[in-house]
Amino acid sequence: MSGPRDQVLTAIRSALGRRVLPEQATAALDRRLAQPAANVVPARGRLPLAERIELFVSEAQRVNATTARLPDLQAVPGAVMAYLRQANLPAAVRAATDPLLQAVPWSSEPLLQVAHGRAQGEDVVSVCAAFAGVAETGTLVLVSDAHNPVTLNFLPENHIVVLPTSRIVGAYEEAWQRLRGTLGHRRMPRAVNWITGPSRTADIEQTLLLGAHGPKQLHILLVDADTGR
Repeated sequence: MSGPRDQVLTAIRSALGRRVLPEQATAALDRRLAQPAANVVPARGRLPLAERIELFVSEAQRVNATTARLPDLQAVPGAVMAYLRQANLPAAVRAATDPLLQAVPWSSEPLLQVAHGRAQGEDVVSVCAAFAGVAETGTLVLVSDAHNPVTLNFLPENHIVVLPTSRIVGAYEEAWQRLRGTLGHRRMPRAVNWITGPSRTADIEQTLLLGAHGPKQLHILLVDADTGR
């Protein structure tokens, strides 16, 4: 551990009255972190890819997300424009610089204005890339890094997410395994956001309100062509 981090953890341990773990216990924990064991995966999460995609779409739509199936990344600009027209939104989006979106031919829609970087207060629509999708609940997994500012997930009222169907896993456990396999041992992004449908709350009189603390609309573009990672 780094010096400052070690100091913080030592202070917390001292405040809780906990002693330093013996070497044997520390070694056992290190082994468990190096080779994490998966918990039970429900049957609905153990499906072939075609059925996982079908389940993901069904669950995402059940929680008020909308979806569109695309053959490849070349179809993304047209699908974004179609969504904007249908929702009567301006032809302007703020997009992440994720490598997946960098491969999108945005110029094929000359009327579409695409800005990049962190979301700004005036941004109405954001476009992000999902690290994974979880079929059993229709959940999107989005990571935060230099190319994927977390503000894009929550600030604009309309959230468009590009998800290659090859990244759809069955259960949460598999999403964590995929993340560990991609980033390596003991490495995690600053934030991992699990998004299931648009933002919602029913705290007031049990009335469902969309967009309470995030986007009012979530539109998922499922891309069939193999896009790598």
